[in-house]
Amino acid sequence: MAVEIREYRPADWDAIARAHDAARLQELAPSVGVEAFRPLAETAKREGLFDEQVWVAELDGEVVGFVAYAHAEVTWMYVHPESQQRGVGRALLRHALAHADDLGGEGYVTVTVLDGNPARKLYESEGFRLVETRRGGLAGNQDFAATGHVLERRL
Repeated sequence: MAVEIREYRPADWDAIARAHDAARLQELAPSVGVEAFRPLAETAKREGLFDEQVWVAELDGEVVGFVAYAHAEVTWMYVHPESQQRGVGRALLRHALAHADDLGGEGYVTVTVLDGNPARKLYESEGFRLVETRRGGLAGNQDFAATGHVLERRL
């Protein structure tokens, strides 16, 4: 049951969309509510999913999550709820951090997590620290106001 990380391929689209959509609903529930949900098919291009680098995680040969990195920021990271708590998110995050300098890292990496998102514990356990809290339009659906915590980790 080892987690394998590799570069995204177009054939992975359906799997990452399933992972995103299920995990995004889970992420939104304790913060702005599930009525703010927009599927990956609607938000990926507009929100710059493929701006720089995307890796996927395979568990037992099946794509169950992904991470995107651009401009010293983890911009997307989702693991299908059925595969959470199995080391997938940690493996994705560590992979992105290991490649941050290769992708123009600036000595630090940031990530923004919604208020109430349990993934914040993962980031903090990997050395990220709170640097700012912002309130504004929700990424992917500006019609909803959200509170986001900007976390940073020095490389």
